[in-house]
Amino acid sequence: MGFNNEGHEAAFRRLSARRPAASAGAPGGPLGGIVGVNIGANKDSADRIGDYVEGIRRFYPVATYFTANISSPNTPGLRDLQARDSLKALLDAVLSARAEEEARTGKRVPVFLKIAPDLTEEGLDDIAAEVLEHDLDGLIVSNTTLSRDGLKDQRQAKEAGGLSGAPLFARSTVILAKMRKRVGPNLPLIGAGGIGSAEDALEKIKAGADLVQLYSCMVYGGPGLPGEVVRGLSKLLDREKAQSIRALRDTRTDHWATLKL
Repeated sequence: MGFNNEGHEAAFRRLSARRPAASAGAPGGPLGGIVGVNIGANKDSADRIGDYVEGIRRFYPVATYFTANISSPNTPGLRDLQARDSLKALLDAVLSARAEEEARTGKRVPVFLKIAPDLTEEGLDDIAAEVLEHDLDGLIVSNTTLSRDGLKDQRQAKEAGGLSGAPLFARSTVILAKMRKRVGPNLPLIGAGGIGSAEDALEKIKAGADLVQLYSCMVYGGPGLPGEVVRGLSKLLDREKAQSIRALRDTRTDHWATLKL
């Protein structure tokens, strides 16, 4: 997985094709469902921040929300954008482009920042500070990890790239909780990393997530997995005697935030 793709124009054509056909004299209908557009930089780009801005402008008509991905380990040097000065420059440019598109179109498309699970405490401090100083709509925690801790297959552990799936769960959940402690209760956080069941999803929520995302587990659980997770969450709420999922958010933030990576 990763950023492998055919570029802006191919992706834009496919997303545009999802709109119902326009009738004579009338524009096409709205897109169905939620479409998150993940924007990043080309590894050989001379202007990486410019790549993000171009992504905002090109996909503004078809995106439900944007993910500004500064944490893919598969693009050399991309995680350098998590450094505070670089992150400030990036967020200034991306959110300025969003403001211009909002003024032009009359609609606001949320922008989320996707961060890595391999950050230091100081790195988390810097990101939280910049996020709170910008008009960002939330964070996605987290991307894949460069860590190979706990893997039994050392041959595959030597492969390059980000590790996803079950081995990522604990690390990404610790970072999620640490970030919730830093940004406070109001900023939306999306928990990602190693979620394969309703129990995993609920633990992310207890650690501080408002929403969760599933990726690698779809390989093993298939397209029916999200439905299984939703049904499982309903049963877990009954077991917990909770009126809503929101009532359980942050109930184990302190536990996860104090764990060592």
